[in-house]
Amino acid sequence: MRLIIVCFIAFMSSHYTFGQSGTLAAIDSLYKEDQFYIGITYNVLGSMPEGMSQNGFSSGFHFGFIKDMPINKNRNWSLGLGLGYSANSFNQDLLISKAQQGEITYKLLDNSEFTKNKFSRHLIEMPFELRWRTSTAESYKFWRVYTGFKLGYLFASTSKFVNASQNIKQKNITDFNTLQYGLTLSVGYNTWNMHLYYGLNQLFKEEALLDGKPIAFNAVKIGIMFYLL
Repeated sequence: MRLIIVCFIAFMSSHYTFGQSGTLAAIDSLYKEDQFYIGITYNVLGSMPEGMSQNGFSSGFHFGFIKDMPINKNRNWSLGLGLGYSANSFNQDLLISKAQQGEITYKLLDNSEFTKNKFSRHLIEMPFELRWRTSTAESYKFWRVYTGFKLGYLFASTSKFVNASQNIKQKNITDFNTLQYGLTLSVGYNTWNMHLYYGLNQLFKEEALLDGKPIAFNAVKIGIMFYLL
């Protein structure tokens, strides 16, 4: 994954360099912007139960295509509707395991009890954005503010616990909410853009309990987003 990210950033840099030094043969008055995206985020769990904490680096990787649909004559306002993929990991101290009857159980751990404990989620996502930018048909550097809503469908999930004597793996955890949705904001200039996602619903279903209480945390993702025509 690191190699893919490095190659993509290199490609992005060459694309913008060409756009700045090359000469346009013709001005496209019907130009569109930022129809491909790729992002890297740091993932945070919001509203964690008392006593629970995160550890290590929890990462997210996101890419996809957004159809840019300008809505005014200057084409600096537009709507965006897209389809993408998102992979997210959360390193924390909540052990996900199964009882003998197959029931999923949850337990808070002390950090000294494990060397690795995380869960990962893979989603197909549909972003919807209201887009403002200072771009023109001749400009490859411009300010942008994109805000919107993202709907995600969880199609795969795993958890992994490792300590000196055990290696516990779970797949397709049924207690996760299949549908995820939240608000998004991307703000930046040229290649680099700060990105924020705030989940509006819980990661786990209401029947997932820790010490008799629902596990009611949501996902918050903070990082950078790259856009490419």
